[in-house]
This record gives sequence, C-alpha cells and structure tokens, in this order.
Amino acid sequence: MSGPRQIIFEKLNELGINYDLIEHPAVYTIEELEVVDSSYRNKIVKNLFLRDDKKKHYILLVISKDKKVNLKDLRMKIKSRPLTFASKDSLSEYLRLSKGSVTPFGILNDDLIRVEVMIDKSLLDYEHIGIHPNENTATVFIRPKDLELVITNHGNKVRYVEL
Repeated sequence: MSGPRQIIFEKLNELGINYDLIEHPAVYTIEELEVVDSSYRNKIVKNLFLRDDKKKHYILLVISKDKKVNLKDLRMKIKSRPLTFASKDSLSEYLRLSKGSVTPFGILNDDLIRVEVMIDKSLLDYEHIGIHPNENTATVFIRPKDLELVITNHGNKVRYVEL
C-alpha cells in the first residue's frame, strides 16, 4: 500500500485503531458510493469543507450521508461569521485533497493545524462510520471516537454539533 492512503493506515496502526477496508471503483459523490456492496452502506458519512466569509476560519464538517445542512443555522449554532463552501484551491492548500476526495483523514495533511473538525453529534450513535482514506477508491470503517482520536492526536480541534 502506498500513496495518499499510506499515512492513514500508518496512523491507525500507530494508535492501535481497528478498522475494516473496502476497495471499490473511484466515487465522487455519495450517490456513486451507494453501489458499494457493504453491510456498512448506511454508515457512510459525507464531508463538507467550509470557511467563514473572511477566510479566517476553515471547518471540515462530518455528517451522516443523509443529512442536509443549512449553513445559516450552523453559523448560529457555532457562533460563527457567515459560512460558505471553501474553494477547491483552499481544499488543496489546507488538506492536500481534491474535490470528490474530501475526508476527515485529510486533517493529517493539515501541517499547520488550521482546520477545525466538526462532527455531527448523532454519529456517536453509530458503531462504525465509513470514510475515504485520502483517496476515493476505498472506504475505511472505524468507530467515531477513533476518528476523534486520530484528529486530536494530530493536534486539530474536534467539536461535536447537533444538526
């Protein structure tokens, strides 16, 4: 195993985190991922890379694949300036990811610890969640609290929000 996903598996092994890995064709949307033949299908999460209107605060939001987010409501809940989606250039600069491959594991590429991760609190009810290992050709299934451990071990903040 090599490439962008290698850093993920090294970190999971270093932290003693158990995971399952499913290989699949490249997918760019949640709808495309629906074809993955897995008993974990309903536990896939989607990830939104957001920023405030002054481009000072960047957020990686992790939510259930079926949830929709109203950015105005989120702004009020987290007491933020107005929020919008970050550009693909910002995604590349901050997390070294490309559109269609956004993942909370990308936080391991945030060398300057500039991105805050917000996780939908309801995901704590899931035994496992499915996320890309910095590539959209596989899905890794881990416990939500193990994802938090990966993120905080790297030095980034994690905040749970009710959506």
